[in-house]
Order: sequence, then structure tokens, then C-alpha cells
Amino acid sequence: MKYRGTINDMHLLCDKIFTSHLSNHQQCRTITKVRLKWVKNRSLDNIIDIHTDLKAACLLKDAIIHRPSATQFLTAKSIADTQKLLGITVPTLRFIRRYPTLFEEFPHPKYRSLPCFRLTNIALNLHNIERKIYETHESDIVERLCRVLMMTRDKQIPLQSLHPLRWDLGFPYDYDKTLIQNHPDKFRIVKGSNGVSSLKLEKWIDEFAVSELQKSNEIKEAKASNNDGDHDHYRRFMRGQTSLTFPLSFPRGYGAQKKVKSWMDEFQKLPYISPYEDSTSIDPESELMEKRIVGVLHELLSLTVYKKTKRNYLRNLTDELNMPFRFTRIFTRYPGIFYLSLKCKTTSVALKEGYKRGKLVYACPIAKHRGKFHHVMRTGLIYRKKGLEMLSDLDKFVAVADDDDVIGTNEKDSDDEEIESSGEWVEDEDEDEELDDVSDQD
Repeated sequence: MKYRGTINDMHLLCDKIFTSHLSNHQQCRTITKVRLKWVKNRSLDNIIDIHTDLKAACLLKDAIIHRPSATQFLTAKSIADTQKLLGITVPTLRFIRRYPTLFEEFPHPKYRSLPCFRLTNIALNLHNIERKIYETHESDIVERLCRVLMMTRDKQIPLQSLHPLRWDLGFPYDYDKTLIQNHPDKFRIVKGSNGVSSLKLEKWIDEFAVSELQKSNEIKEAKASNNDGDHDHYRRFMRGQTSLTFPLSFPRGYGAQKKVKSWMDEFQKLPYISPYEDSTSIDPESELMEKRIVGVLHELLSLTVYKKTKRNYLRNLTDELNMPFRFTRIFTRYPGIFYLSLKCKTTSVALKEGYKRGKLVYACPIAKHRGKFHHVMRTGLIYRKKGLEMLSDLDKFVAVADDDDVIGTNEKDSDDEEIESSGEWVEDEDEDEELDDVSDQD
């Protein structure tokens, strides 16, 4: 007998089957735990290196812009101790002098021996364009912020934990003021029991509670239904072939290993728990919870501009997202989904499906604009002595640059990966992971 239900009906049936077997998955641990050795990805490391300097320059630009109009500059003394805060590997004074196309050096009006830095005209123009992008795409920013809050246990996040993610999530500098002022029906500031200010979601929005993985799988299912018909799609569903699966891109040599393949096949067949669903009833030691954590990290990284962030920024949200504090083992255990980088004296994590041949698969408007910002930076670095003379030409570039000129391309344009340690996999018997001991300097 042919099945004549819709795809939505299949999803409902799927949810019922998953619910009925939920307790069984929490009671047993049948999947073989395998932890693969760390693999270095040169393309992603290169992008992280570039973005470290790009972010630092953007933060310095914002710091100057938001000073009082009479003193819209930074002194060498005021930036002397900001190297760690900016996440750069060189002293801030040396860093800011690298980019004369963005920062103009001049003597202090009162203390002539004190170097000061203000924005060049082209940097001001770039800032104005950026501000217009934030205004034009405010609805997208509001949706991202809502979705981040909707993933948390109490639908709120301390501002001190959310602020470090501002640049990665593509929020404007003063998002905590402008978005609350413009959308009082969605956000408000509350005080926690410890006196810490938090941003709280005022209203749950059902249409936002669909993960990026669910969206991509719905598209695939729709295409499969059109090509094969509802009956064939239903037969695949009953065989367990249409469950939500994470896209995989294994390092060279790993995907063909029989044990690794078997392990990932079993993992993919586990029920998918949406990051927007309540997870308090799931056994924290179960493999179902592990897949739920993978889903949460996958969704959060999907919401970022560059599909990556620093590990410590995620660690600040472990309580809110109901994750274990030592969660780095998730990244090393699933190298087909995540990439863990130790570049720039910190630990960063990227979503591998977000990149193809060293370039972002999808660049949002703010990412495209930052590509222009980086071009101006790079020009000032290469032609440091002539940088100021090139400002007029760069101004024209900013006005007419093609939107596809986006930062995120490696010179070699490849995804070369190399194994950094001997052996291809080990049983995950030791809960203390070596990479958890790496000292971050975020």
C-alpha cells in the first residue's frame, strides 16, 4: 500500500518513534567511542590567522569611534596593555602602526612626544557603510540573537559572556542598547541573583526554533521527494535512511577506516535533539546527550559570521547551554564536523562544512563588507610607506568593489591537512583530553 502522507507527516511519525525509543538510548552505550588524532588544516589556520588581525583592527576602530567627539583618538599609552584583550601576537603599538590606511598617527595636542592615532577618512567611510549594513539587516541580527537566547536553559545570557561573541555573531558595537531600544517586545536587561546583568528573551518565536541542520535536511528531503516520489521516500524513512545527519568532511585517510565509518554510521542513526528543545531530562552520560551537544555546537557555530569562534567564548556558555565544562573532546572526536585550531596562541573551533577550498560557502553582508576592510588593511601593510598616498584609490575601491571579494581565501586555495601525531585513532578511554590542557590567551 502506498504512503500518501506529506513530508511533515513523516516528521511527526519520526518524532513519535524517536520519543518511544528515547529511554532505551539513554540506558545503553552501544557505540564504540573513538577519538581521532588531531589533524592540522592549513587553509583554516590561515583564515584564523587573518581574522585575528582583522578583528583587532575592527575593535580598535570601534574604540576610536565611540570616544567623545572632541577626543576621537587613542594614545599610545592607552593602548599599551591591550595586546591580550585584542588577541594579537605583537604589541598593540606595533600592530596599529602596520596599517596607515586605517589609522593615522599624529602627536598629542598637549604632550607632543606622545603618539596618538585617529581614523583615516577611508576608515570613517568604511564605518559608515558598516553602520548602514547593520541598519538594513537588523531583522537578521535580531533573529540570530533570538536564536542564541532560545538555545539557553533560562532564555537569558549574562552580558559579560555574550559580549566576547559580538564580533563573531555579527552584532553592532552597541547591540545591547540599540536592539533593546528598538525591540522591547523581544529583549530586556535583567539582574541575576549574583547581581550580573543578563540579556533575556521576552517572547519565544516558533519560526526561529528550526536549526540550520533541519533546514538543510528539509531541502534535501524536498528534492528527494520530487525525484523519487513520496512512496520511495517513505520506504527510505522506514529503513532509517532519512534521519537527520551531520555533513561530514573527514581529514585525508580517516573516512575510509572501517572502524571509524562504523562508529559514525551508528552516531548518525541516533535521534537528533534540536538545540531549541529542553534537554534537562536527558541522561548527561548518555550518547544521546553527546549527539545533542554536537547539535548545539553545530547550531551555534552556524549562526556566526565565519562559522567559527574561540573555544573560551563557548566555555563561558556551558551552564546556559547545558554542556559539560570540558567539552573540547567533542571537537577531537568528530573531526568530520569540527576543526580545532591552535593558531595565534589560542584555541579556536570552526565548522568544516562552512568552508570549501579555503573559502566561506556563504558570506553574509557583514562578512562581505569586512572583506573590503581587510583589503584596505592589507594594502596599508604591503605599501606601508606609500599607504597614505593610496587612500584616494582605496576610497574608490570601497565604493565599487565587487561583493564577492570576501576575505577567507588561502593563497594556495586548498584544504591541505596533515596528521600532527602518530597513529590514526585511539579508544577514548581517557576523559582528560590533552588539548584541554592548552593554555588559552583569549
